[in-house]
Amino acid sequence: MQADLVVDAKGLSCPMPIVKAKKSIDTLSSGQVMQLEATDKGAVNDFQAWVKQTGNEMVHMDEENGVYRFFVKKA
Repeated sequence: MQADLVVDAKGLSCPMPIVKAKKSIDTLSSGQVMQLEATDKGAVNDFQAWVKQTGNEMVHMDEENGVYRFFVKKA
């Protein structure tokens, strides 16, 4: 999946991946996609709640070798 912006939040604990996501997605235009990579297991639930709360869309989520990747389309 192609992302307009890639954000590295690996090694950060909650709530820092969400904080980085908010600051980063604010730089995008509507319809653009942000990819965020995190290693905190709690980020899975946090991101699902965050996209619902913000009206953005989680277009894809996966995990590989302990790295969670979230692809979020800006509303």
